[in-house]
Amino acid sequence: MIVRLITAAILGGLIGVEREFHHHPAGFRTHLLVSVGSCLIMLLAFYGFEEYIIENKNVVTFDPSRLASYVVSGIGFLGAGTILVQGYTVRGLTTAASIWVVAAIGLTVGAGMYEPAIITTCLVILSLFLLGKVSFRFEGEQDPKYQLIILTEGKYVKLNELVRTIEAHEIKLKGIISEKKKSSEYEKPLIEYRFLVEYKEGDSLNNMTEELHQFDFIHRITIK
Repeated sequence: MIVRLITAAILGGLIGVEREFHHHPAGFRTHLLVSVGSCLIMLLAFYGFEEYIIENKNVVTFDPSRLASYVVSGIGFLGAGTILVQGYTVRGLTTAASIWVVAAIGLTVGAGMYEPAIITTCLVILSLFLLGKVSFRFEGEQDPKYQLIILTEGKYVKLNELVRTIEAHEIKLKGIISEKKKSSEYEKPLIEYRFLVEYKEGDSLNNMTEELHQFDFIHRITIK
């Protein structure tokens, strides 16, 4: 049992390291805990009721897979917490999927099936590292990408309005990073948002920045 728990921790942690490296909301600790917890529940299903079943074998029928099925369905609430919907943009689906797979890996290790769990872990890590750099496009060449840096007043910022304004000009959001900033120019706390954007029309970016400047909580807009 100890070997299985440690193995589940290692495999889940390896996937979590990749998520942590790319600054996703659910990182190393989350994936490790999900894997170990799933493994523990599987061990409970196999061995936790063994004595009771032996003592009452004439009246008890027990299916160990029932606890596993509750893990698979119940892990959805944790995955849903990593999904962020902003306008027409959805973020965190890959992290939610990795948490779901980690739960399956933990259950598999708990059942003593080491080889499938290790192979699955390798496949997941390779897919997250390699496929994340691959962009599948079927229409022409790739659109130019720019970094849109918006410095905002942290207390009054409305991220959903920023996202709606950006997407209203047919500009695609590819990533969002936020960071708290301290500046001698402003007394109030500031937040710097870095948007990775992709667009086709040259005027769309200019029109979008003009509309963004109308928000009172925006202090500066920079495009790189």
